[in-house]
Amino acid sequence: MEAGQGEAEAAAADAMPAAYVPFGGLAPMLVGEVVASSCWHTVLKRMDIATDLAEEIGSPRWYRGFGVMVGLLMTALLFMPSLSPLQAASAMRLDAPAREQMSEITIAPLALGADTGSRMGPLAMVVPIASVPERPRINLVATLSSSDSFGRMLQRAGVGAGDAARAADLVNGAQPLGEIAPGTRVDITLGARSAPNAPRPLEHLALRARFDLAVGLNRSGAGFALSRHEIPVDATPLRIRGQVGRSIYLSARAAGAPMSAIQRYLQTIDAHLSLDSVAPGDTYDMILGYKRAADGTSEAGNLVYAGLEHAGRPRTQLMRWGDSGQFVDLGSLAATRVSTGLMMPVSNFHISSPYGMRFHPILGYTRMHAGVDLAVPYGTPIHAVASGTVTYAGVHGGHGNYVRLEHGGGLDTGYAHMSRFAVGVGERVQAGQVIGYVGMTGLTNGPHVHYEVYRDGRTVDPMSMHFAGSTGASKEELAQFKARLARLLLVPSGAALKPLRIAHRH
Repeated sequence: MEAGQGEAEAAAADAMPAAYVPFGGLAPMLVGEVVASSCWHTVLKRMDIATDLAEEIGSPRWYRGFGVMVGLLMTALLFMPSLSPLQAASAMRLDAPAREQMSEITIAPLALGADTGSRMGPLAMVVPIASVPERPRINLVATLSSSDSFGRMLQRAGVGAGDAARAADLVNGAQPLGEIAPGTRVDITLGARSAPNAPRPLEHLALRARFDLAVGLNRSGAGFALSRHEIPVDATPLRIRGQVGRSIYLSARAAGAPMSAIQRYLQTIDAHLSLDSVAPGDTYDMILGYKRAADGTSEAGNLVYAGLEHAGRPRTQLMRWGDSGQFVDLGSLAATRVSTGLMMPVSNFHISSPYGMRFHPILGYTRMHAGVDLAVPYGTPIHAVASGTVTYAGVHGGHGNYVRLEHGGGLDTGYAHMSRFAVGVGERVQAGQVIGYVGMTGLTNGPHVHYEVYRDGRTVDPMSMHFAGSTGASKEELAQFKARLARLLLVPSGAALKPLRIAHRH
């Protein structure tokens, strides 16, 4: 019976569905599984609590997961700590004896004053004094500012008004005070006071009044004795010459040229020659005024020469010339004068069309040609034939890019077909100054400059005019220009930086 009953129960169990487990056996199965795996996330996964809300949107399973998320958020907000500021502990209030005791047992670093520890009281032998003795002599340095006077500078340093006035008069006799450069440092020595509230007397004063002159004052009785010290100076110009690499600026900086000199050099070259035409391998050449004193100080001056070479031949040679300090090109100075003595706006030209009636090559009919056409290569600098004022600079019909100058006395000149301008309306230009570059704008069939001359508003033949006072009007000036340029070009590169040899005076 027992064997038959066991077989019947086994058959009944086999007949049950696979998912059916009696309730009495469910708990032991779950507990056994948890203990075996020790992984709560496995249990939670089978309970389906963590639901991907991106799937089955709107289903009961999705709403169950959404409810779990909201519940967790509410729980986090419920247990969130307060964000109110915390109250700092109140400062400890000590009475005077407690503070003194704390100071005695505290060690403070030197950076905070080290004002801790016990102090001994003064003994009976310590007697307070009415005044502290001053130093008998004070040495100080004052600097002259651009908005200050020499006398006020001395008074601000503590010199009395009388001594300051006398010292300023003596220094002015050796070097005008207005010519002393701002930033000049003055060494001052003050003596002992004659009375408690009296200003200290000036005993000694020394300054470098100019680059080659040092001035000193020493008290002599009730007055001062002036001493002058001439400083030997070498004025060899500083020549910096090198090959252009990626740019003129980088190459010159690598050679040690001052930044201000490079900027001035680039501006000067660009006014006479387009920098876009400078290629690697060209040679830049700049000469600066330079002074070196026997005491080791040096001073770089203004740019005096700017040159550029291509394949060993000069493209432009510009030198500072004239009272206005304009840079003049040797080519324009020497070659713009034709055999008749007239100044022309370009050099090395040939006249492709004279003044007068002509058959226009583009319009196809005969009409008045109010100027002369000077054929030159594209980009050639165009120079003002005389000093004047720019009254027009812009597009002007068939003239293309056009510049007109007023020279006074009813005379005007016009320059047409430019590729670009170098001046603007209202600008004052000097004779020989570059005002633009040859181009092909307007009605033209080749690069040239159309040059016009006006007298009292009416055009005249430019070949019949002579402008007095133009850059090349004097053979003597041309000879002086060439001689000075030749002297500059004889200066070797870096000669001003060689060891200084100056015969000292005894």
